[in-house]
Amino acid sequence: MFDRKYYRALGLEDVYQRVLHGERLSEEQGDLLFACPDILAVGALAHHARKRLHGRKTYYVRNRHINYSNICVNHCRFCAFRRDAGEKGAFTLGQEDILERIQDDQGHPFAEIHVVGGCHPDLALGWFEELFRKIRKLRPEAIIKAFTVAEIAHFARQEGCDTAGILARLKEAGLAMLTGGGAEIFNPELRERICPEKISGREYLSIAGEAHARGIASNCSMLFGHIESHGDRVRHLCALRGQQDKSGGFVCFIPLPFQPEHNELARKLSARGRASARQTARGLDNLRTIAVARLLLDNIPHIKAYWVMLGVKCAQAALHFGADDLDGTIMEEHIGHMAGADSAQAMTRRELEEMIAGCGFTPVNRDALFTPLDPLLDPAPAPCRHSPIKACETPTPAASGVSPLSPARPGPGAGQ
Repeated sequence: MFDRKYYRALGLEDVYQRVLHGERLSEEQGDLLFACPDILAVGALAHHARKRLHGRKTYYVRNRHINYSNICVNHCRFCAFRRDAGEKGAFTLGQEDILERIQDDQGHPFAEIHVVGGCHPDLALGWFEELFRKIRKLRPEAIIKAFTVAEIAHFARQEGCDTAGILARLKEAGLAMLTGGGAEIFNPELRERICPEKISGREYLSIAGEAHARGIASNCSMLFGHIESHGDRVRHLCALRGQQDKSGGFVCFIPLPFQPEHNELARKLSARGRASARQTARGLDNLRTIAVARLLLDNIPHIKAYWVMLGVKCAQAALHFGADDLDGTIMEEHIGHMAGADSAQAMTRRELEEMIAGCGFTPVNRDALFTPLDPLLDPAPAPCRHSPIKACETPTPAASGVSPLSPARPGPGAGQ
């Protein structure tokens, strides 16, 4: 069943053997996977690793996103979401607005409340502690997943204390998990160019480790497809893997493709003629990056195909390239959409389950910590807004007739 000779011809025989036996890959082997000319061969390896961990299961969550404000003290060059106070388009939700959104669950309670926004100059930690206690009273069954690591560092500066104290206070108020955002790309030279005011990659990992030590799980992420190289991606992934070896609290990795509209970085890339070339190969690059992430992150259980950023079809294809999670119903996401994501603002549970089943996988309804929940569909879902495809329309390892670990010949890449 395994075509070892084919992987030998690609210069990936050792990678093939290591994946086959569940052994760790090196940074250099990550570089080889990005350089491999056959994306289906890379995808087949990632699909094998994914199936070893999760079989045919694919996870989703009934969640509610709350972007509480886009007012932010940072000026990240890739961000189309942030505004200065008083600037056109700036907003801050009041607590009653937030609670009203959380209460409006159409009769099907949310398993996860996802709270994230800008590093607001005036909203103090106490405001969020009060909010979380109200959320817990209103939705005691829901898990509160909130804040990027960068927001935790921001609160510490505001309060004049260390991040450990911030995490302790938030946990007491009801925080169960951090979102994972704010990692961007760890290369310090690139970080200085795209998010100079934000905490360093080293600080990101350190604060995540502090959260894990205090029983607060987190996701982790990587922003890719801008000015970084494939080598930068590999080093970023291996840094996350190293932190996971130490603290063990990363639940899911989220690869976030750069959204190329309405931001300073996109305008600079466009002026240099670099944006169009990246966009041409974007779907293939997304799938390859997800596959390499699954192969390198052997100690992080889940890989997310975030349909908001990837689009529905690419997210479906990603399930055959190492991803095992689609995120969830979302309900009103702003950060990606303000940067050009053209996906819908929400999905019903039925739509998500049809997306998953249509690609040959088994839907698993979960909470924020990936605990399986009731598998039943919503009894009366809203009309489908996306017309989810019933089978993957991209030539992935499974959909193209190529055996998951026996690519007989180089095949065409999967489209976006």
